[in-house]
Amino acid sequence: MLLDAAQSQLVLVDYQTRLLPVIFEGPLVLANAVRLGQLARLMHVPVWGTEQSPSRLGENVAEVRALCAQTLSKMHFSGVEEGLGEWLRPPARPVAGNARSLPKHLQKPVANAAERNMVVIAGCEAHVCLLQTALDLLEDEFEVWVVTDACSSRTERNRDAAFDRLAGAGAELVTTEMVAFEWLRTAEHPAFKSAQTLIK
Repeated sequence: MLLDAAQSQLVLVDYQTRLLPVIFEGPLVLANAVRLGQLARLMHVPVWGTEQSPSRLGENVAEVRALCAQTLSKMHFSGVEEGLGEWLRPPARPVAGNARSLPKHLQKPVANAAERNMVVIAGCEAHVCLLQTALDLLEDEFEVWVVTDACSSRTERNRDAAFDRLAGAGAELVTTEMVAFEWLRTAEHPAFKSAQTLIK
């Protein structure tokens, strides 16, 4: 199965000013996160951010914050525990009109036009906040795509252990370029040249 931009959302987890300096391959990971956010913007994919205890770890770096529609400040390691799931899948709107016009069993549920079930996720630390958020999203029946070259931890071993566990739990492991070209699907996409410039 390929990613579909129209069904995708991007979550950027904890690219925080006091955390990034100790992250393995931090500058590369951050560059890929920013590239992902820019690609998402090009293809009208919503972008969300999280920050773990920002009073201690600082806010997300400015380049990441600027790409996010909203940023969730959290104390739980999993963003889902603090309401991220409601951002990604807003509650269905109530049925309009007179509630007595039809019995409940005959009323059609209102589809949420904005529902996007594919969550592309990247961040730090891979074995803590990213892992716990992704596992909770899987449990909530989202399709989860972890962008490996935009994720890391303080150690390579912890990062790799997170990837093994996520793959075993049903997450798809992808790279920034895989996401870009699956969102595009064709060299005739209107955003192709702009995306190609970001990738190169």
